[in-house]
Amino acid sequence: MTKLMNKPISELHELLVKKEITPVDLVNDCIAGVKSDDCNCFEALNFDGALKEAGKITEIKEEEYLKGIPYFAKDNYSTKGIETTASSNILNGYVPVFDATVISKLNRAGMIMVAKTTMDELAMGGTGTTGHKGSTLNPYDHSRIIGGSSCGSASSLALGLAPLALGSDTGDSVRKPASNGGLVGYKATWGRISRYGLFPFAPSLDAVGFFTRNVLDASYVLSALSGHDRNDMSSSYRKREKYENYVLGHKTLKKIGYFKAVMDSISDKTIKDSYVDLLNNLKAKGYEVIAYDYPVELLDALYPTYMIISCAEATSNDANLDGIRFGPTAKDNPKTYSEYMTECRTKGFSDLIKRRFVIGSFSLLSQNQEEMFSRAQKARRLIVDNLNRFFDSIDYLVQPASFAIPKKFSELSTAWSTHPDFLDNILTLGNFGGNPSLTLPMAFESGMPLGINVTGRIFEDGYVMGLGQEIENITGLKNLTVKEAK
Repeated sequence: MTKLMNKPISELHELLVKKEITPVDLVNDCIAGVKSDDCNCFEALNFDGALKEAGKITEIKEEEYLKGIPYFAKDNYSTKGIETTASSNILNGYVPVFDATVISKLNRAGMIMVAKTTMDELAMGGTGTTGHKGSTLNPYDHSRIIGGSSCGSASSLALGLAPLALGSDTGDSVRKPASNGGLVGYKATWGRISRYGLFPFAPSLDAVGFFTRNVLDASYVLSALSGHDRNDMSSSYRKREKYENYVLGHKTLKKIGYFKAVMDSISDKTIKDSYVDLLNNLKAKGYEVIAYDYPVELLDALYPTYMIISCAEATSNDANLDGIRFGPTAKDNPKTYSEYMTECRTKGFSDLIKRRFVIGSFSLLSQNQEEMFSRAQKARRLIVDNLNRFFDSIDYLVQPASFAIPKKFSELSTAWSTHPDFLDNILTLGNFGGNPSLTLPMAFESGMPLGINVTGRIFEDGYVMGLGQEIENITGLKNLTVKEAK
């Protein structure tokens, strides 16, 4: 049998409807791919369960777009009867008794989960290097990072091992790896998709995300996952939409904006030229392209604001990771709860997680709250207010998803930068404001993919998908895997 998993959902669906292949064929092909993985993409495997579910499917209708299709899930989604560790030693051996809502919805749509993917530990990190199984490699160049925290999901799709993988996005954890892997990566409007069963990092910023190989596939997945969930009080009551209609019907708005400060700061010639060319092509198609003066001081505040808020929320959310409720227990006979927790956390957490908990705890101390946490919240409000002013008159923010090809592992520094370039953190705008945000391929440089990002007004997910399809048509870059790209 020819390899199937490097095909997009749309092609696989057509083959299934025509009965030229079966779901069992797809699952077997997917399993073979997982076994051949050379990028360290996977945590728990569900081969037997996947084959069992595939064998139950005997008929697939034209409108059942996702039925019979294999997929992967990031290891911070709760999966009933399947180990869920969030790539942390503190959760080794934890097997949930329930499925996350998005897992349940994909199951009801007839999709089949074959494996769970590696990630940065507890979703904290952007390099794909901090999980307990070690670094996840970029399929385009094994010496370079794919990015994180959804590293395994991105690498597995870039390898052509499945047509869909779930991720999560707190700062840019789906959209940046999508850029580095030549993929479509989507973060929905905050509250559009239930987060019930998603292991929390920073709930005010966390969003369900996912990877596909083209925008149409992404729109069908969004349609399947969106909607209110009574188990998630933050999920919206807003009526569900068929987001594929925006893609198939070419529904878009016409005003595109970019930040002058971002444009002026791009030093990479390939990225800048590709970006300008894309904007000019959109102009030629009738879009109005508008330069906007977003305050540079607020762009400079993105990273420190994100770090303080996310670390503070993580410190609070992860207080239950004490070695009693989940994961490995203490073995050195501690006499007190404090000693017990200290032993478990010392052995169970990486240095990065410990540093982030120190930052979070320090910012939440009563004597520091006003100076750190409260100021960060005020900064976030200013960032969002100015972003909303942008969207008062402009429909989309279009900007590069990354501003250089991914770093080599040898180039990563253990030192924390106190003054990082705001370009590296520009996608956090979508998390601060809860906006829908889509990354898709824009160009290649030195054999490495580069992405473009579209961010829109809250709950205008459909229009974001529509413009994404327009851009995909302009670039011609879709259905990519490392094999096709090379």
